[in-house]
Formats: sequence, C-alpha cells, structure tokens
Amino acid sequence: MNKLINLELFDTKVLESPHMNIPFSPPFIDEDIENEVLECLRSGWITTGPKVRDLELLSAELVGAEKAVCVNSWTSGAALVLKWLGIGPGDEVIIPAYTYSATALVILHAGAKPVMVDILEDFTIDPEQIKKAITPATKAIIAVDIAGWPCEYEAINAIISSSEVRSGFLAGNDIQHQFGRPVLISDAAHSMGAIYKNKPAALASDITIFSLHAVKNVTTAEGGIICFSLLAPFSNTEVYKWMKLNSLNGQTKDAFTKSQSGGWRYDIVSMGLKINMPDVCAAIGLAQIKKYPGLLLPERERVFKHYASFFAEKEWAIIPPSDQKRCKSSFHLFPLRIKNIFESQRDEIIQKMADVGVSTNVHFIPLPMLSLFKELGYKIEDYPITYKNYECEISLPIYPQLDNTQCTYIENQIEKAYNEVV
Repeated sequence: MNKLINLELFDTKVLESPHMNIPFSPPFIDEDIENEVLECLRSGWITTGPKVRDLELLSAELVGAEKAVCVNSWTSGAALVLKWLGIGPGDEVIIPAYTYSATALVILHAGAKPVMVDILEDFTIDPEQIKKAITPATKAIIAVDIAGWPCEYEAINAIISSSEVRSGFLAGNDIQHQFGRPVLISDAAHSMGAIYKNKPAALASDITIFSLHAVKNVTTAEGGIICFSLLAPFSNTEVYKWMKLNSLNGQTKDAFTKSQSGGWRYDIVSMGLKINMPDVCAAIGLAQIKKYPGLLLPERERVFKHYASFFAEKEWAIIPPSDQKRCKSSFHLFPLRIKNIFESQRDEIIQKMADVGVSTNVHFIPLPMLSLFKELGYKIEDYPITYKNYECEISLPIYPQLDNTQCTYIENQIEKAYNEVV
C-alpha cells in the first residue's frame, strides 16, 4: 500500500496521544519500491548491472546532463572527480566553511588544501570571497547547494572565466590545461531537481555530484551520482568510460559483463577505486526517481510552503529562499532561522521539540568548529556569516509522508518553544 494513502490511519492514532512522534527524515518506501528491489533480488543479480545503468540514464534525463555515473556515495564520487582532474599535493580547492565535512575531507584525501571562504545570507558560497581566495594553486571550486537552494553560479562562472583568473591559472596536467581555469564542481547533495536560470541547476557547473544517501530527496540507501555535460575538447563518452573504469579498480570489464558467456577475461589498466553502486541499491533509487517529478518533489514543496505560510506571519522567523526569479529549490531542507538568538537558546528549542516528539536537526556545524579542522588552523572567527547563520538555524522535518496536520503540529510546537525560551 502506498504510504501516502495510509497517512489517514496514522493521523487518527497519533492525535489520541499527548503528542505526535515525528521523525526527522524517514525514507519514502512504497509498494513500487519494494517490488523493484524484489525484482532485483529474484533476478539473481544484485551488484552493478542493468539497474545501475537504468538509474544513470534516468538521472541524466532528469537533470539535463549528457552523462551520469552512479557510485556508492557523494564522497566517493567527489574523490573520483578529483582523481580525474589530477588534483593533489600543492593544489588548492575553494569551498564554503558552511558545509558537511565530506566536502573538505575529499580534498584532504587527495593531498590538496581546502581553502574555506564565508557564505552569503542564503547559506550559499559568496562569489566575492571566492574571487579573493583564488591563487595560481587554485584548481577547483566546490560550490554547495545548501538545503536544495542553488548557488550564484552565474557570478562564480564569470569569476573563474575572467581573463585575470585564466592568465594566472597554472595547469598541472592535460585535463586541467584543457579547462584553462579552475573547475567548478557543484556539491548538489541537497539539490536534485533544483532550477537555476530556468534550467536544471546541474547544468550551471562543469560537474555536478548528487547524494543518494538515506535522507536525501531520492535515495539508494547509500549512493551518489556524478553528472556532466562537458564542452569540447572533452568527449563526455570518453569521460564516462574513464569514470566507470576507475570506479571499479581500473578493471576493463565489470562483473556483469564478465558473467556473460565466455566473457571472463579482463585487465587492470589503472589505479582505480572500488566505489561502484550495486543493483540492489540502484533499484530503490530507480523506483523513486520515476516518482520524483510527479509526486515526491511536489509533496516536499507542499510541506515547505505550509511552513513558509505559517512563519511568514512571525516577525522572529527568517524563512529560507525557495522560489525566486533566478532559481527554485529542490526543497530538501527547511532551514528555519530565528532572529536574535544565541546558540544555547537554539539548542534549548531543539530539546523542547524533542520532548514533544518532533525530531529536528541543524545543518551544519561549520567546518572550522570541528576538531579536525580547528587542529588544521581554521578559525570560526574568520567566517562571521557562517557562524551567524549556524547559531540560529533549526532544520524542520520535510518529506512527502508529512501531512498538513503534522505540519501544523510542528509549527505550533516551534512557536511554543520559542515563546518559552526567548
């Protein structure tokens, strides 16, 4: 039975109790998803094979990209992209200080240096700070679409394509030389389905990497997708082949191809990674992505608009951007900000929400506040807007299964907690 249809029964029961029990981000699992997974299990083929290929094709179609490569996480996808670009020791990659740790960790694992910059009020990376941070060692910028809201890609592209930046760019290999400038990578972990300048936001950067983690808009339990539509002189087909090869140990045949009659012989031609996505995971995402444009994304937007309508009347609330002339969110998160509160008050409100059965979250603890990065010399004092947004942010539950009664309950409990704390 479709879980959306079954919500009426759920609501009747929870209203009988003193408070509701609302998790933060459960996965959307219905009969179609279960059947897709069962079909995979019964086929006898559960690792990388035809379902991964189907998910790649559908994902590329959804976001308007020429090619899509499935991997086992956003992090491994980013590692593969940096490997393709040849980024390593002595190189710099610019990132926002306000992001999840994986954005920086992949750079450290490559042996390069994360150069953190501050953000704009809308949580996205500040193009002017990027401009100030670029040096001859800058090989890439990873722009992060926080909460599903696209970055200022037009401004970023103008900066990295300027004659000043191009003339100072030092290419370390043939691929970097063909770009002739720092490469723009989109950390689109939150933004599948987002729109920028009336086009899929994935088309606004050189390479876009989505997350398919369990809490994302589309999930494969764990997974990621690299999408690209590279211009000449690059061949998207050849880049796709390279990424598929190097996502599976540099092996010239994947397991599915090897399993075909007489196809056992293979070769290892590069120092690849082992980050391929299995079919049993792709099956979940395949069923979800078929429902995404017509059901899952519109339902997330419904919840977002319900919150936005309520908080628009509260002078103490800052509503996140969602639908403006230049772009439209994917409604992955509802990062509510509360004016003029301290971090300790924010934490107290979160605890009061937990006490009445509502699980909320914070996105994210800024990188310079985490022990690893503090030990590397990053200081939160250098990123004032990052900290300003963080200390008053509360992420509310947002997913298709939430009905309007539950949304109203969450809103009322937030207001009650605010009045008690502030």
